[in-house]
Amino acid sequence: MSARLRRIASAALGCLLAALPALVAPASAQVRIKDIADVEGVRDNQLVGYGLVVGLNGTGDRLRSAVFTRQSLIGVLERLGVNTRDQEARLDTKNVAAVMVTANLPAFSRPGTRIDVAVSTLGDATNITGGTLLVTPLLGADGEVYAVAQGTVATGAIAARGAAGSVTRGVPTAGRISSGAVVEREVAFRFAQGDRIRLSLRNPDLTTARRIAAAINRFGGSGMAVATDPRTVSLNIGGRDAVGLLAEIEQLRVQPDQVARVVIEEASGTIVMGANVRISTVAIAQGNLTIRITETPQVVQPNALAQGQTAVVPRTNIEVDDQAERRMGILRGTVTLDDLVRGMNSLGVGPRDLITILQTIKAAGALQAELEVR
Repeated sequence: MSARLRRIASAALGCLLAALPALVAPASAQVRIKDIADVEGVRDNQLVGYGLVVGLNGTGDRLRSAVFTRQSLIGVLERLGVNTRDQEARLDTKNVAAVMVTANLPAFSRPGTRIDVAVSTLGDATNITGGTLLVTPLLGADGEVYAVAQGTVATGAIAARGAAGSVTRGVPTAGRISSGAVVEREVAFRFAQGDRIRLSLRNPDLTTARRIAAAINRFGGSGMAVATDPRTVSLNIGGRDAVGLLAEIEQLRVQPDQVARVVIEEASGTIVMGANVRISTVAIAQGNLTIRITETPQVVQPNALAQGQTAVVPRTNIEVDDQAERRMGILRGTVTLDDLVRGMNSLGVGPRDLITILQTIKAAGALQAELEVR
């Protein structure tokens, strides 16, 4: 190879290596369509039921105060051929608890499928760990029975009590039964009604919706997808196999966009900022005046030959910290998230103080983002 060819090859390789980061960086931010959008109508359905948990070690409801538990227990025994109506006033067991049973029925669940259920007490039961839930029908919003639950309750909690104290870890009055319900009826749903299917974005955004439509059109042809609003992308399947088509579409990758937003959780002092947060030019000075007063009284004891008395001499030490060493910092225009974090750290600002600073910057009109305080 001549020297000229080697120089050309070396220059071409250098250009390729220089352009490689630009080619790789956007791909790393892309996600699959299935991770940011759902097929409209494909969703869970909530189920609820009322039942009894039995087999508790004296930690169930007190029947004298929990009237619904007593009536439910009498009704269950009657259905099993045991008549306790005449002895209702004498029922005093503490091994039974009335509970509400809830579950989510996944889409396309067929009869015989098992689902998890959550169990929560209604009365004054203190612990349902290890109890057994009796057969409980689970109803949907239309009042129809879609599943039946039964099984042993697991709470994952620890509760111990002694004569002078008690220890409780977790919530012993709420638990779960893994695969504790059997689906008895499925929810009717037609996967593809006509020639159109709609995708619903989990985080509505106009830019993201258009990018999804563009990616689908590149895959299936122009006019196959159109973004009708920030949440919806409508697909024209044209009589094709809906399942096979969606299986390929959901693997397409797009780069989602997001609104510049700062979310503050004041209770825990948590701050989450999006990548698009920007701050206009602003000067920040932060500091608190702290005064510490320390009392260290000293006892004065006279010697044995003196005629004095023992006395206490007060000694007070006062310290004033105005944090004068902190200086005003200037954040230049179009400050990025990384610049903001480094600037706040250089000022020695903690999470609690940063919450106040962000709120003040927003009030000054310099925070170019939504500020959401929870």
